[in-house]
Formats: sequence, structure tokens, C-alpha cells
Amino acid sequence: MNTANKLTLLRVLLIPVFLVVLYLQFPFHMYYALAIFILASVTDFVDGYIARHYNQITDFGKFMDPLADKMLVMAALLWFVEMNRFPAWALLIVVVREFAVTGLRLIAVERGRVIAAAWSGKIKTASTMVCICFMLVFHNLTLDVVCVALILATTIYSGIEYFVKNKDVIDWSKL
Repeated sequence: MNTANKLTLLRVLLIPVFLVVLYLQFPFHMYYALAIFILASVTDFVDGYIARHYNQITDFGKFMDPLADKMLVMAALLWFVEMNRFPAWALLIVVVREFAVTGLRLIAVERGRVIAAAWSGKIKTASTMVCICFMLVFHNLTLDVVCVALILATTIYSGIEYFVKNKDVIDWSKL
């Protein structure tokens, strides 16, 4: 197993640690949760860099890296839903976008085409991770609303962009 894949697995293993720290609610637990979340988020960028720079791109990494990102983000957002700081309907939009883009990619692969990550998707991921960090540190209604709005805006925009740029992947005449 190469270094990039080990970092991806580390990210997955940090998710339950992150959640345990959030739920135990010992003194300063939010700062420990923030540190774990930042470490996990940084592995996302580092493993991608290592995989590309050192030619460590593998099928496992192509599958697991985006899945690990989604698992980390969804774990955090689900916790915020439970704490009444992120509306469930907004999380549903995030989840539907993820399923839709994944479905589009699966159809593309079936047709011999790979849909690379778009910049809007990377911006969505980065802004979502930054918003989660702010929400972990600051318990503020205005900040929560701004973060929900930013997460939704980048999620919806990037989802639409994936479908517009790859509209030829789906044969709409057969629907």
C-alpha cells in the first residue's frame, strides 16, 4: 500500500475518533474535534498531491479518496443536524448532489469516459471543510446560517456544473 492510500485510510480511521470526541463533550472537546477534523481534511489535499506528484494513483485511491471525503464531511454535518445547527433539508440537498454526481460518473465510466473533479467541486469541498471548522469553533447562529448558505450555494452550483459540462453522458432521448 502506497503513501497516498495510507493517508486516505488514516482519514477514514479519524472519522470515528472525531465523532467520539464530539459526543464525549469533555472540556475543550470542540478544539480537539477541530484538530482531528483539520488533520483529516489536510490528508485529503496531501494524499492527492502525493498520488499525482509521485505517480501513486491507484484504482483503490480513485475509489476511496472521494468516498473518505464524503464520509468525513457527512459525519460532521450529521452531527450539526443532531445539534440543530444545520437543517436536515439542507443536508438532504448535499446528499442528493453527491449521489447524483456519483451516478453521473458511473454512467460515464460505463461509456468509457472518466469525469475528472471540476474546480467547482474542489471549491465546494474546501469551503465546506472551512465552514465546518468555523462551526466547530464558534457556536453562533449568524455564522451557522452563513455557513449553511455557502455550503448549499457551492454544492448546488458544482452539481449543476457537473451535469451541464457532461450533459452528453446521459442519453436524454431514452428517458
